[in-house]
Amino acid sequence: MKKIASFALAIAAVAVSVPASAQFAKPEDAIKYRKNALFVMQQNFGRVAAMAQGKAPFDAKVAADSAATAEFMSKLPWAAFGEGTDKGDTKAKAEIWADKAKFNDYADKLQTEMTKLSAAAKTGSLDNIKAALGGVANNCKGCHDAFRKE
Repeated sequence: MKKIASFALAIAAVAVSVPASAQFAKPEDAIKYRKNALFVMQQNFGRVAAMAQGKAPFDAKVAADSAATAEFMSKLPWAAFGEGTDKGDTKAKAEIWADKAKFNDYADKLQTEMTKLSAAAKTGSLDNIKAALGGVANNCKGCHDAFRKE
């Protein structure tokens, strides 16, 4: 059993370490993937934000589920910012590839802030959600200002 588990872990490690360019048949596929991942993340975050801002009725279960989905989605789009994906149907600025370290910092920070938001939403407290919301929103704005075309 340990051999099977070790083998499965080795396969997973190889799959994760494959360059992003190898994960997508064409650059357009990567662009479509990241746009869709970001869209689903934004829709779920937006649902929680609307509740926190009083624009939608607060439902603790919906908030927790939406925050958990947004947290999961926050891990997905970054592999799709590989070589050759700076051209085509994208609002991504060239600065992403020129300053990859800064872009990656925003991605890492987003995942951290989404985890905080998800944990806050799991408490069922609207006040906790409101306190955690700003970290995500500020990170999104900062990244969009630096790396997204209008």
